[in-house]
Amino acid sequence: MITYTQTTSPAAIEIIPTVPSVGSMIWLHGLGANGRDFASIVQQLHLPDTLPLRFIFPNAPFKNITVNNGARMRAWFDINSMNHLERRIDHEGIADSVKSVNEFIENEKNNGVLTEKIFIGGFSQGAVIALETALHYPSPLGGAIALSGFLPNADKIIQSRSSANKNIPIFLAHGTEDDIVPYMLGQTVAVALQENNLPVAWHSYPMPHSVCKQEIQDITAWLIKQIE
Repeated sequence: MITYTQTTSPAAIEIIPTVPSVGSMIWLHGLGANGRDFASIVQQLHLPDTLPLRFIFPNAPFKNITVNNGARMRAWFDINSMNHLERRIDHEGIADSVKSVNEFIENEKNNGVLTEKIFIGGFSQGAVIALETALHYPSPLGGAIALSGFLPNADKIIQSRSSANKNIPIFLAHGTEDDIVPYMLGQTVAVALQENNLPVAWHSYPMPHSVCKQEIQDITAWLIKQIE
């Protein structure tokens, strides 16, 4: 069984295996949460002993969120309306967050991790940033995981992806009962990725805006397939 050590800083929580890692996962939380929100997924994945990963859970910066009457909370970008998440997009906020995630990737490279073994995952808002980062990063990445998210201007973003990640593997999942980010938005991203010939593992689950046990098991199976 893989054992881990944990360090916490203002920037992120890092959960590191006590044996040499074979890759890294940078995982992005949703609106109003923080890096601790998904830290428990490390143990829930039950990765085999042969696949120890470094896990990095960054904290998004604090922003005033329009849809929440300007309340200040951690967010990767501003949300103007929940009725049309894919419209009136905070492109500047998204670009800033992608830049921040790129810096975390550089840190992993400096730790000796090959970019081909670095995965970017995210939930909800974090899924948006994970997809944008992975599709545009200039060196090949191991893959992207996007849960209960969406992708503004999906066709434009996909078509402008870097040549290095033209065929990046993507795990995409959504709850059919999601009343925060409608299921249709996730399904639309899946179709757009598939139409552009990206290798997408698309999953749907009978759940709301959350994560379920079967979803985590499916992520584990997908990760093992990508790394081994």
